[in-house]
Amino acid sequence: MNDPTADGYTHKAQDSQKLPFLTKLAYGAGDLGPAITANISIFFLLIFFTNVAGIPAGLAGSVLMIGKIWDAVNDPFVGVLTDKTKSRRWGRRLPWMFYGAIPFGIFFFLQWIVPRFSSNQGSNVWGLFWYYVLIGVLSQVFYTVVNLPYTALTPELTQDYDERTSLNSFRFAFSIGGSILSLILAQVVFLQVADQQQQYIVLAAICTVISVASLYWCVFGVRDRVLAFEAKRIQAEEAVSIPFIEQIKIVFSNRPFLFVIGIYLFSWLGVQITASIIPFFVIYCMSLKNSDVPTVMVAVQATALLMLFVWTALSKKIGKKVVYFLGMALWIIAASGLFFLQPGQIGLMYLLAIMAGFGVSTAYLVPWSMIPDVIELDELQTGQRREGVFYGFMVLLQKFGLAFGLFLVGNALQAAGFKETLPGQTILPTQPESALFAIRIAVGPLPVICLIGGLVLTYFYPITREMHAQIMLQLQERQQRKESVDN
Repeated sequence: MNDPTADGYTHKAQDSQKLPFLTKLAYGAGDLGPAITANISIFFLLIFFTNVAGIPAGLAGSVLMIGKIWDAVNDPFVGVLTDKTKSRRWGRRLPWMFYGAIPFGIFFFLQWIVPRFSSNQGSNVWGLFWYYVLIGVLSQVFYTVVNLPYTALTPELTQDYDERTSLNSFRFAFSIGGSILSLILAQVVFLQVADQQQQYIVLAAICTVISVASLYWCVFGVRDRVLAFEAKRIQAEEAVSIPFIEQIKIVFSNRPFLFVIGIYLFSWLGVQITASIIPFFVIYCMSLKNSDVPTVMVAVQATALLMLFVWTALSKKIGKKVVYFLGMALWIIAASGLFFLQPGQIGLMYLLAIMAGFGVSTAYLVPWSMIPDVIELDELQTGQRREGVFYGFMVLLQKFGLAFGLFLVGNALQAAGFKETLPGQTILPTQPESALFAIRIAVGPLPVICLIGGLVLTYFYPITREMHAQIMLQLQERQQRKESVDN
């Protein structure tokens, strides 16, 4: 039975926490740049390494793994630093985005250059390996510098349970829209530019400009709202500071947070393993061209974008859990179908891509709308708001999982006998049946296992709308008591 007091508080909060449309729009734009760059990297970087740079699949997977592991390691440190940042002009998060945007764009672009280190193929491969490791590490550092503070803005912009879901729908509308835009740009560039290496350079340059501009749109568009929250936070903040090691213990003793980590990890393993293997599947298993890859992925992302607003409306009526279950069920059916798909079944391939899009949108929306609720539970228990720590550790563990997944995919392809394209080779090599089977496993059964894991954890996730209302009510009462004592 719902507590009438809690319900009353929820309605009051909804009235006071509504965000202006332009603020939501600006906040959403902050995920456009990271989404475009991440999307291009997920879909094309592995196949760029093997088919353009001429790096063996195992080494290519190792490059991606090293970058992701480093990315994961620096996340909690950046998160803690943003929590401790003090700026009257920009608040805690925005300085990182403002100063990190341009380096973020530069190092993303440098990933798509193919330098020549030696006339000897073997020596050149190792030169390229270490070049991409270095650039990949630096690129991931600046991705974290702009993206982690951005993700931690959500609970600062609104404390309303349903308004956060709405806010995240704007965020992921831009995120998925950016993914679609990047794929459309990729198809246009691939059709207009003949040289394969030049294709990726032109595409990277365009995406870099869009990415940097969108980050500045976000910074200036949400600044007033962020500074208003920051003023209240500083006034209400407890004086006692908790040491970093103790913060880690508190984070991992927060049971709902562990569920959110698991749900996000499983969901995004499914997303990113599928995304990284789809180009190989389209080209080698379906016997289509490189220019067909963006079209297939647009079918997925366009569906996800349209469904984002449908799932947002449904979540207010039937809850986040049910929405997640519905989306994942459709995605599991689609992934299972891809495993059995044969060349020539193009119409069925696009139908399955659309079905997968239903689930992909819930993978974007649901876990990120859960994490602010966890942060408020922590605030109730500790008296401090530490968005950066929670977001940092959430992304850290997710990226460790993704690093392992990319390493596994790359090395599984190499072990299965996948043949990379040598420099100067214009015709793609014929792949053995073992390599084709490995691609099918990665596009079907492997994501299905991940998605089932996410469903199990979602079933047991403990924070409901009613529980969140109680948390917010207790936080409000504590703040009122503190103000009474101060006065």
